[in-house]
Order: sequence, then C-alpha cells, then structure tokens
Amino acid sequence: MNKYNNFTVEETNLLSIYMTGSKEGLVVAMNAALPFMEGEMRDFAARTLAKVGRMTEAEFAGLAVYPADEV
Repeated sequence: MNKYNNFTVEETNLLSIYMTGSKEGLVVAMNAALPFMEGEMRDFAARTLAKVGRMTEAEFAGLAVYPADEV
C-alpha cells in the first residue's frame, strides 16, 4: 500500500457514496452530510475527510474510488 492509497475498505466505501468526481466536490458533499450522521459514523467520516484533506489534487485523482452506483 503506497502513501496515497492508505484508505481502508470501509473508508473507500464511504468515499464512493460521496464521490462527485473531484476532491472539492467530495469534501463539500461529505461535510454537508456530517450534521446528519451520529456518533461513531460522524467520527469515522471526519477521520476519512481528514485523510482526504491531506491529499493533493493529483493524489486524489489517482484514487480508485467510483460513485457507489457504478460499483
């Protein structure tokens, strides 16, 4: 696992739900959903967002994550 693909299966699944095709779009969509999440799920999503936030656009573009309806 390289440093740009350090997401767990669970994190990748979460990202696929909010994937819009861009890092910015994903971050906006996940941040909009956070207030509607509870407890552990909100914490998990926030940690996953933090990982995404540390990535460059190029690193993000290299992720193999697809919208959930395409999986």
